[in-house]
Amino acid sequence: MTANKNYQWLLITLLSVNFGIVFFDRNAFAVLGTFIQADMKLTQSQIGDITAAFSFAWAIAGLFMGSLSDRVGHRKAILVVATIVFSCASVLSGFAAGYVALMGARMLMGVAEGGIMPITQTLITAEVSPQRRGLAHGITQNVGANLLANFLGPIIIVAIAVATDWRKAFMLVALPGFLMALLIAWLVHEPHHLDRHPKPTLSGALGLLADRNMLLCVLMSILLVAYFVVFFVFTPFYLEKTSGFDPTHRSWIMSSAGLVAIAIGFIVPGASDRFGRKPVAVVASLLGVCIPLGTMWIHSSSVWPYYFAYAAGAAITGVFPMAMATIPSDTVKPGLIATALSLTMGTSEIIGGVLAPAIAGRVSDAYGLAAPLWIVTGLAIGTCFIALLLRETAPMVLARRDQARAGLAKAA
Repeated sequence: MTANKNYQWLLITLLSVNFGIVFFDRNAFAVLGTFIQADMKLTQSQIGDITAAFSFAWAIAGLFMGSLSDRVGHRKAILVVATIVFSCASVLSGFAAGYVALMGARMLMGVAEGGIMPITQTLITAEVSPQRRGLAHGITQNVGANLLANFLGPIIIVAIAVATDWRKAFMLVALPGFLMALLIAWLVHEPHHLDRHPKPTLSGALGLLADRNMLLCVLMSILLVAYFVVFFVFTPFYLEKTSGFDPTHRSWIMSSAGLVAIAIGFIVPGASDRFGRKPVAVVASLLGVCIPLGTMWIHSSSVWPYYFAYAAGAAITGVFPMAMATIPSDTVKPGLIATALSLTMGTSEIIGGVLAPAIAGRVSDAYGLAAPLWIVTGLAIGTCFIALLLRETAPMVLARRDQARAGLAKAA
């Protein structure tokens, strides 16, 4: 069952903006990392540990909230409450007096955010036809996140921190979340038709991993989350302390990937609808090496060479919704969609989001600021190789293959 086009676009736009605000708040810690480190005297390992603690809380909540929403329904209500709680957690981050308090505030934010994306993409799947699912998931997960969090986020948050301090920045970026909670409660419909399908069980949820595509999507999601978290947390330190950029120019370099990724949110997932999930995922993942290698190998006082490297590497952001939402949605039964999405997103956070920054922080302390960037390079290459093993699921591609087989059979 699909909704009318006006409601589909309203839903995609509203949920894309909401996820952008979620990521805006999530990325605030990474963007403000150098300010926080200087004020609280934190080590690179402690920066990594706070990031890992957030991801751990996100993962635990993500693993269970999607499945809970499949069992009890009320997906909209869960989404509204989660949006309010993560906004409150951002305010608490600004009040944190020390390392432990800041970690606690970030963990609360992780708990709230964990179920947002699985439920969000389930709402999209419920209302959009399978032939346009890749594009819809890509816009929802990428466009708002890249416009608000990855492009405008570094610029706005650093500007607020420079003009005031990092604590006020945390508090101010929380305000849009409260507004989005009201808009979702008012405008989003509960997809009751999903409740007619069988409810997920624990054995059924774990049984999803028996499908090759589901297992590969979980592995890809782990590497993709690790790529994003390690890049976003540790690259600012390299750009400032090794490349010599001040916080303002560093924020512009970091935001360039987000600017290009706005278009990527249409291009890569949309291309997967037309040309296939597998080939698009392989190429886009490999292009991800341009960001870490460009950061290390470009030696220029100008920001423009970095812009070009980050623009090329931003293609990997288009793989996120494919691995975490589109391919799983193509693969599982309607009543298990939120459960499947929780599996990809929650597992990716608990392994890629928790272990990767903790390891990268310690490796950075031991071997220097370039070490995390080499980790990011390896993660992009690993994602590319796993994508080569995918089984194609794009409806238009499969339909063309069926037509070609029918034509060959008729000719024979």
